[in-house]
Amino acid sequence: MQKKILIVEDEESLLKLESILLTTKGCLVQGATTGLAALEAVAAEAPDLILLDIMLPGLDGFEVCDRIKKNPDTRHIPIILLTAKKAPEDIARGEEVGADQYITKPFKSALVMEAIEQLLNRK
Repeated sequence: MQKKILIVEDEESLLKLESILLTTKGCLVQGATTGLAALEAVAAEAPDLILLDIMLPGLDGFEVCDRIKKNPDTRHIPIILLTAKKAPEDIARGEEVGADQYITKPFKSALVMEAIEQLLNRK
């Protein structure tokens, strides 16, 4: 069965790149460019995993992650925060809001794929 992955990224080129990467691995990919769109997508049809940027217009990734993890219907969904934010307090905040992984940009595709496979096979 195809795994459904929601990519939340406001930078078009990165969204395309990540989509192509995951599609070639046989994943079903859905994209969202804002935090609100991400929450709507999750509510409409919960994905198997979420790749979430932190710096988004409107609701940031921390807030989106926090809301998803606090909702009993969606808290089981693994979330990987993909971000340029490398400060220890950002990483600590990522843990606080329940992110399953925290990967900083620029990232290696292989590292992201490995994290995705680990989280998807954890169920």
